Amino acid sequence: MSNPKRLHPAAILFDIIQALKQSILGILPIAIIVISNGASFYLMIGAAAIIVLIILSSVLSWFRFTYQLEEDQLRIERGIIVRKKRTISKHRIQSIDLSQNVIHRIFGLTKVAIETAGNDSSTDAVLSAVSMEDGRMLHDELKYKKSISGTASPEALEEADIEQKKSDESSLPKRTITLKALIITGSTSASFGILIGLFGAAFSQVEAVIPDQFYNDAVRLALSLGMQIMIIFAIIVILFLWVLSILYTVIKDWKFTITRYEKELFITRGLLEKKQTTIPLKRIQAVGIKETPLHQLFGFARIYVEIASANTDNNQEVNTVIFPLLRKKEFASFLSEFLPEYSYNTENLMHPPKKALPYYLWRSINIPLLAVIIVGIFFSSYIWIPVIIMLVFGIMGFAVFQSIGSAIDDQQITVQTRIVSKDTAIIPHRRIQALQQKQHLLHRKQSLATLDMAILNKGSGRHFVIKELRTTDSYYIADWYSYQEKTSSDINH
Repeated sequence: MSNPKRLHPAAILFDIIQALKQSILGILPIAIIVISNGASFYLMIGAAAIIVLIILSSVLSWFRFTYQLEEDQLRIERGIIVRKKRTISKHRIQSIDLSQNVIHRIFGLTKVAIETAGNDSSTDAVLSAVSMEDGRMLHDELKYKKSISGTASPEALEEADIEQKKSDESSLPKRTITLKALIITGSTSASFGILIGLFGAAFSQVEAVIPDQFYNDAVRLALSLGMQIMIIFAIIVILFLWVLSILYTVIKDWKFTITRYEKELFITRGLLEKKQTTIPLKRIQAVGIKETPLHQLFGFARIYVEIASANTDNNQEVNTVIFPLLRKKEFASFLSEFLPEYSYNTENLMHPPKKALPYYLWRSINIPLLAVIIVGIFFSSYIWIPVIIMLVFGIMGFAVFQSIGSAIDDQQITVQTRIVSKDTAIIPHRRIQALQQKQHLLHRKQSLATLDMAILNKGSGRHFVIKELRTTDSYYIADWYSYQEKTSSDINH
């Protein structure tokens, strides 16, 4: 691929869809106001003009976009008026991910996402639509690097490396999630709550454009049906959204498969949109399991890793899931199979002392307590409502107190925290960027301290906070962090 190439023409369609999605969010409020004022004709003219501009811009952007593979680097040129040239060395590339949505699969295409080392996201690149053959060729040429030795050519060495990788495929650690586990994941995931929120937001927007007469007739009909029918209807809607969340999870994570290679984890998933994700082992900052209250009740957990990445796309998850659902008792064996560099042990967790409990309870009930006081003064007959809410938050605060803890094991620390879900993270010593100890006046009098540990995570960093530890325990962790001797392998990382 020594000559510059353009993306597949389907890239124009992807640009148009992306531009329309971004434009709709800004235009929708204006459109509602225009329609309510009876100026639909002008709205149609404006929408048509915007669509024409988007199409024209997408076509010109596609025509002016070229990519070229030269020796050990990828060159990209783009820009309609101002030309931008980007050169990416293969030696800086950390991961190359291929993904296919429905349109990609119809045309036999793939999307290539390239992520490089460092915190500058401008050095990353995305080829939105290339042929599957070119996508795999780019992946192999840029990913598999061999030093030149003897008389062998670089092409021969790279080809031999790829063939060796394929031949060893059957002996590599690999695990695929079952359909049953996917259904459990979907039925207990947070996507159900998100769907309810989206449904409420969509309904509130649609309500503004419904004719008043139709809306009033619908309200009168709903009231005439009686409370029991309305409750049944609400239950049906909730069940429908619950089934929809299960279906969404099954489609998104269909045949979720993780494979461990020598220096990376390779994940494939998706039914309609197939995704391939590469996670270099050297960029993993921490490994953890997250347990929602339902997961904890039935002994399940979701496994994730924290990755140092320049990609700060808001659409991405805070952490990267490497297995959607697993029995918690299988987590230790999962680590030994896929990430033997980490060990799981929570038997010797250092928990906050009992004298720290009031702090956890106060942080959880202070706002509900204020609501109890206000309602008690002005609406005393309804005081039972905020009291129940305060009790629920108090129970949650007690659960947080029981969950918090940490344990040191040679070259790593295990930190267990909770907001709603219980989160247990295993952090190697060399990955901790900073550790801060905090004490206010009451803490000093009660010999308590708060520790704040920071690691790199998607360019912004993540903090693990352990509140109200014994001062002796906090000093023990601080000494372990400050005086731990790093091996040569740690320094090289």
